Amino acid sequence: MAFEQEGFCIVRGPDRLWGGRIETFHPPAGKFDGVIGGPPCQLFSVMKRLNPRAGEKHGNLIPEFERCVQEANPAWFLMENVWPDSPKPSVPGYLVHRQCVRDVWVGGETRRARAISFGTREGRSLWIEILALHRPDPEPSVLTGGGGARVPVRLGGSGRQKRTFNGRGGPSSGRRASVQEMARLQGFPAGIFGADTPFTVEAQRRMLGNGVPLAMGRAVAQAVKRAVGP
Repeated sequence: MAFEQEGFCIVRGPDRLWGGRIETFHPPAGKFDGVIGGPPCQLFSVMKRLNPRAGEKHGNLIPEFERCVQEANPAWFLMENVWPDSPKPSVPGYLVHRQCVRDVWVGGETRRARAISFGTREGRSLWIEILALHRPDPEPSVLTGGGGARVPVRLGGSGRQKRTFNGRGGPSSGRRASVQEMARLQGFPAGIFGADTPFTVEAQRRMLGNGVPLAMGRAVAQAVKRAVGP
């Protein structure tokens, strides 16, 4: 959505929501200027400390992303994943510039941090414009499994959840954010899922939690335009 809003023509690859599988997808060579994607991040997320089995469902699909880039042979590629523990993608013939971006730095509402890896043959850097001033009290990140809980989770030294606090020293009620609230925090319109959506509320939560905040996506897309030229 962010890249489309910045004028890119997007051709979508396979999506598990519709039964697609990246493992059997083979893009044609030389047809695309760029390849963008965000392989599943659960395997590298710090939330794995709460659930050691997180990421087992999909595993590490970054190698599949790397393969698709190599087969498509674009002028550039961009991969989004969690910061800081996701690995930097490696594709023969490309040099990769990797950096951290927080949603609130680029006009968003949350403190969500993502690793943005930009690959070109020339090794170009991606200059993402950061606001000189931004809100000093960003909202908590929207989470997939956590359902967009409005309070932070405190971890013990073992990585286990000790207690959920409301930010004022007291225990939280554990209230989950609504789908509308999660959409707002991610920068999407409240009615992004219409009344006739086939997705359950839980599926909507997962889709929003897995998405890149719109403000961040647009800032990255604008940076790509500057890097690759007209």
